[in-house]
Amino acid sequence: MRSLVLLLPVALLLAACGETKTDRGLSGAGIGAGVGAATSAVTGGSILGGAAVGGAAGGAAGVLTDEDDVDLGKPVWR
Repeated sequence: MRSLVLLLPVALLLAACGETKTDRGLSGAGIGAGVGAATSAVTGGSILGGAAVGGAAGGAAGVLTDEDDVDLGKPVWR
């Protein structure tokens, strides 16, 4: 549970990459999965579980935020 508390603020801040909802959801999910896996590894939790929770939280944050909320520029794939 501690990893989830650490993950959510980071996922919300970093999920805002991209211009469209799809771009933001995909980049948010990728970033969230990485942060979730890393956090779980550091705290001794399940790496796959942390990646799943982080990916879901990051993807949701990316889709639910507007590009004007936080703009980190164009996605790498564009």
